[in-house]
Amino acid sequence: MQLTGWFLWFILIWVFFFITILGIGGFFMFRKFLKKLPKEDGKSDLDWQDYYIDQTRHMWPNDLKALLEDLVKPVPELFRDVAREKIAGKIGELALTEKATEITQDLVVRGYIIATPKRDHKFLLKTLKEKQIDVIPYNELF
Repeated sequence: MQLTGWFLWFILIWVFFFITILGIGGFFMFRKFLKKLPKEDGKSDLDWQDYYIDQTRHMWPNDLKALLEDLVKPVPELFRDVAREKIAGKIGELALTEKATEITQDLVVRGYIIATPKRDHKFLLKTLKEKQIDVIPYNELF
């Protein structure tokens, strides 16, 4: 049996598609694996993130939870939980470092800027402008 014609092309395209999808999935799984590896202190990045979230969970007022939800809206729904946890972990780290008694709007904005890549800052600026929040104190972080 010889593969010829349209069936050959179908098989070749399917093999290329399958290898590409496996490569993309493997890349993201490997990144998650690297974040789960323990560092010198015995805890991984994800362990520290969970620690900061747990330690500051009681410090979040409802209006700032809503602000965080608004800030992570542009993230695709599939990745939104991961983004929310990463940003909340960074905000918690800032709050514990500064010995804050509650999460403030300033901590949320600074944590978001630090935790996200620069390409996401354009949306942050737009959202802050809509909510009439002054961005001048945060210019050095951008």
